[in-house]
Amino acid sequence: MWCVMFCSKLAYRCVVSSLFPFSFFCLSRLVFLPSEFLSKGEERCPTDLLYQMDHPSLAMYIYTNAKLFAFAVVGVLFIMFAFYMGNSCKWANELPNNNLPTSKQRDPSGSLNYKSSLPTQHRLPGPCTCPDGFTVLKDQIPKDQYEELMQRRAKEFQQYKARTNSILSKLLFALPNSPLQYPIQGVIVRPLTATAIPGLALHAEEGTSYKVFLTVSNGVLTTETPTAEATVQGSGETKLIIESSSLLVLNDLLAKVSYTSTIYHINTGDLVTFQFENYEAVFPITIQQPHVPVLYDMGTDISSQVTIITKTFLRYKQLRVLLDSIRKFYSDIKVIIADDSLQPESVTGENIQHYIMPPAQGWFAGRNLAVSQVTTKYFLWVDDDFLFSEKTKIEKLVEVMEAVPELDVVGGSVQGNRFYFSILYEEGDENEGGCLYRKSGGKFHRLPGYPQCHLASGVVNFFLARTDAMQRVRFDPKLQRVAHSEFFMDGLGSLMVASCGDVIIDHQPKTQENRNPTYNKFRHPERSEGKFKLQLHFFKNHLKCIRYG
Repeated sequence: MWCVMFCSKLAYRCVVSSLFPFSFFCLSRLVFLPSEFLSKGEERCPTDLLYQMDHPSLAMYIYTNAKLFAFAVVGVLFIMFAFYMGNSCKWANELPNNNLPTSKQRDPSGSLNYKSSLPTQHRLPGPCTCPDGFTVLKDQIPKDQYEELMQRRAKEFQQYKARTNSILSKLLFALPNSPLQYPIQGVIVRPLTATAIPGLALHAEEGTSYKVFLTVSNGVLTTETPTAEATVQGSGETKLIIESSSLLVLNDLLAKVSYTSTIYHINTGDLVTFQFENYEAVFPITIQQPHVPVLYDMGTDISSQVTIITKTFLRYKQLRVLLDSIRKFYSDIKVIIADDSLQPESVTGENIQHYIMPPAQGWFAGRNLAVSQVTTKYFLWVDDDFLFSEKTKIEKLVEVMEAVPELDVVGGSVQGNRFYFSILYEEGDENEGGCLYRKSGGKFHRLPGYPQCHLASGVVNFFLARTDAMQRVRFDPKLQRVAHSEFFMDGLGSLMVASCGDVIIDHQPKTQENRNPTYNKFRHPERSEGKFKLQLHFFKNHLKCIRYG
């Protein structure tokens, strides 16, 4: 078999390669007239000369070149046929890798239909791998607690999936050559409310009768009362059957089909199965309670748009330097301070809100308290030892956020350092969990329209944030000191983050005068806190392993 195929290909190439120059020669003899028809030294277009020949000369020319003309035409046709067949074979060999797998069959009427052999569900993710450098988190769990912890984690993960998964994530395929017309996206209905399904129609060949089926699972279907030319079965039920001898009447009834969900749910969906003869299509309906908009009045100045927030602990000298620098550039902007110092001091001033917390509650608990009191659309997070300068232009960050409303966080630069990072996450399987890699300095691409900004997964310590978006993610108060990246891990997939290098804040110099031994004791976490954080990631984030790079 291999030998026959090889010889066939060789013969095909030899014939094509020999016919091509011969056909070209024949055509050239026809196009370029012999020299006897040209005057000496004359250069004319051959088509012009044909019109100037007398009839006997033209007839003699065509007669003597008839054989050449025939050879040329046959040769060109053979080359075209060979080229088509060769490429057809090539395309046929490539089809199995590129086409959707379908099987063909003919219905009783003789028309050709297609049945899909494609999967109807997403493949479940397999285990992710933990290369060298990753910390395997189960090794951080005490052996006597591991089995019980795994059971609790598995139960909690199933509840998480129930809250976040939807029937709308089912994999659907549109099959070829279908006479069914239906909406493929954008059908949104309110729960328990009848809503018309737009775009339903049948485009079938002429026949004596047409019968379609519509089936749902989380609601009921209805249509208009039919005329004498049609029958409707199952109106107000999960399966609706419409039959008519008139395609026009059938499509009129399809255009009036409505869907009503039967179970109240604020965010779920249903799948509609649409059938005619051996053709079948499935399309989604989103069942969603509309959100009531929550809008912020931006006002006319930066003070009505942004609140500055910070968390302080035993660093009142640095805090007062920060406040003085803020007032130098923004005299009226509100500043919110969360304070969990061991012995709180009074911090007062116009548009300053100072909230005293129980001692040593930690960084994230303080952030939660401060963010909860913000009433403006945005807040600017700063550390208590930062220093505003003429390059700290909050307005530039607001401009980016307003121009790109999908953004939730825009980070700036601390003394020229932007401190952004990317998070690469694989879900893994249900039992072991996912794998996560936080890469310092990782970014994705430039923010369109703002070449000084890049999209990233997270930023650190100096950023403008959308208040409502940050409140939805929340800072985990279990993390008291080791908590730079963890908030953005929790917000991965929920928060759109960018980093811009043209808005810069300074850092106060570290001097002997502002060093505090008690503060340093709390500042640097003990080894047990790092271990606790890894254990928290194992359960809370359902992780198998993690790496900080």
